[in-house]
Amino acid sequence: MLHLSGGSGAGRTGWLIVLLAVVALAMPAAAEEVIRSEKYELRLETLAQGLEHPWSLAFLPDGGLLITERPGRLRLWRHGVLQPEPISGVPTVAAYGQGGLFDVVLHPRFADNRRLYLAYAAERNGTMNTELAMAEFDGSRLLNLRVLFRAEPKVSGGHHFGGRIVFDREGYIYLTLGERGRDELAQDPSNHAGSVVRLRDDGSVPPDNPWFGRAGARPELFTIGHRNPQGMALHPDTGAVWIHEHGPRGGDEINILKAGRNYGWPVLTFGRAYSGLPMGEGTHREGMEPPIHHWTPSIAPSGMAFYTADAFPGWRDNLLVGALVLEHLARLELDGKRVVRQERLLEGKVGRIRDVRQGPDGFIYLLTDHRNGALYRLRPAF
Repeated sequence: MLHLSGGSGAGRTGWLIVLLAVVALAMPAAAEEVIRSEKYELRLETLAQGLEHPWSLAFLPDGGLLITERPGRLRLWRHGVLQPEPISGVPTVAAYGQGGLFDVVLHPRFADNRRLYLAYAAERNGTMNTELAMAEFDGSRLLNLRVLFRAEPKVSGGHHFGGRIVFDREGYIYLTLGERGRDELAQDPSNHAGSVVRLRDDGSVPPDNPWFGRAGARPELFTIGHRNPQGMALHPDTGAVWIHEHGPRGGDEINILKAGRNYGWPVLTFGRAYSGLPMGEGTHREGMEPPIHHWTPSIAPSGMAFYTADAFPGWRDNLLVGALVLEHLARLELDGKRVVRQERLLEGKVGRIRDVRQGPDGFIYLLTDHRNGALYRLRPAF
């Protein structure tokens, strides 16, 4: 301990300078960079580094953050510091290929029930698929973990798990599921692959689900015909569920979910096979929903959020999308359901953006998908 009593004024001043320097070194600090966009000067802050392929984040009521790492760890960022020890009680995940721990979402009444939900890839008897689990968070560990849903069929291979979770305004859970690299499964309602499922918060199936009670169909299905949706958000005005999904070589899509609809994969696509050859039957077909927007060439979208806060008033009601392949944050201006303008932010600055969220402070939080991934925050530079 440093004692400042006694000694000359100059000596006391010297000791005070030393003390302030020690305190400054001990305090967490965020590295910053100022970036110019079309409407604002932005301050990019590095809040945490050393995250291994982080996938998702959730804001806690006490100001902390929960962050998933794809190898199977749930991390806590609190008071500006990434806590060194992962949170215990996380389910065992299959961290193979694109598989691992995906989304983390708090229950809408988390402050009362302390429940959170995790999407992850799980292995059963040598095969894998996406699962959804619920647990209670006591501040340092997960308790009473319960698996609510297991996608079927489980297949081999490490591709296309989906893994985004959203609660709608009525308290139903939506979970995106990839087609696991097997295109034909996305058109077959007897399985969950290439779909979005809808559940109650306890994992039970709402009886008004569109395939509920149909012979040979999975009752959890809400929509089918998806490839690999890795972004999902509620529209701030309508409450509709918007998703985006990866195309093959081109043809990444934004879709608005409607109960019981077929979104076309692999019959319809604006993309081409990885070989460069055409695939599918075109871009429109009776009985299948076309996207409201597509990216060709692909940006490999992941993470999606509507911006509704006051920190960037000129961005209000814009859609923010992370890009993995082209490594930027896409800002989309909307006119109803139409994308009328796009801006690419952070090109060449942070790398592959896996998740994007609006924080309670109105600032924008990002995760980058790297072995040494990071948590960033965007705020106005003034």
